[in-house]
Amino acid sequence: MTATAVPGRTRATPGWLPLALTVALLATAIAYPLSGGSARTAISWVIVLLGSAAAISHAWVGRGARTGLGVLVLVAVVAVGFEALGLSTGFPYGSYTYSDVLGPTLFGVPFLVPLAWLMMAWPSWVLARRLAPRSRPWRVLVAAYVFAAWDVVLDPQLVQAGFWRWAHPAPGLPGIDTVPLTNLGGWLLAGLVLMTLLDLLVARTATPPRTGDTAPLLTLAWMVLGGALAHAVWLDLPGSAVWGLVLALPVVLALVRQTLVRQTLARHEPARRT
Repeated sequence: MTATAVPGRTRATPGWLPLALTVALLATAIAYPLSGGSARTAISWVIVLLGSAAAISHAWVGRGARTGLGVLVLVAVVAVGFEALGLSTGFPYGSYTYSDVLGPTLFGVPFLVPLAWLMMAWPSWVLARRLAPRSRPWRVLVAAYVFAAWDVVLDPQLVQAGFWRWAHPAPGLPGIDTVPLTNLGGWLLAGLVLMTLLDLLVARTATPPRTGDTAPLLTLAWMVLGGALAHAVWLDLPGSAVWGLVLALPVVLALVRQTLVRQTLARHEPARRT
């Protein structure tokens, strides 16, 4: 690959990298429900590593090195802070414990957990920016909603895999009897804090977008909607499959509406010019 001289840049940015990592992530995610035992645990590690790498590479390539590094540090600090607080006090998620299969820990939080937050946080913010480009409060609310909805699908799957367990899993969402309702409240709170800080970080550090958002949006769509399919067909988790679709519906409708509005405006633009 030959570097191209661009003002403000010293070398070419690998715009293909986030998409390549995302394709590898999706291929690995397909293997998860088809595997079992220790192989499934290993696949979970690979999914998180690929997903977090795809998120960071997209932030770095698309909005600059300062944003990429800032997102990595910010999400890691917020994730460890909230998870350590949750482990020691039960707030804001409820009382839970991690198993040993997640490996080394920091303040009791496995290193894999902040990477999972990163995999989820950046695509959630990217989608929210698309839906609410001009309003920070709405953008933060949408991003926190998507962030929490993603966990509604993911958490029952990882409880089933034995990665953690809840001391008091009831009451939960109807159809999900392994994860308490307090967990959803905790994710909404954590999401509001994280997305507010993330939005401020991007506003202060980001360069104009230099690549499209296909990679994070594809990650988000597949991991939520594809995850719901896997739960329904292979993992025997119909409750979280249904909730994944229900929670995704408002976002899908908003995207469809936004697309229709843009198409209508584009059709009328030539008429206004004449």
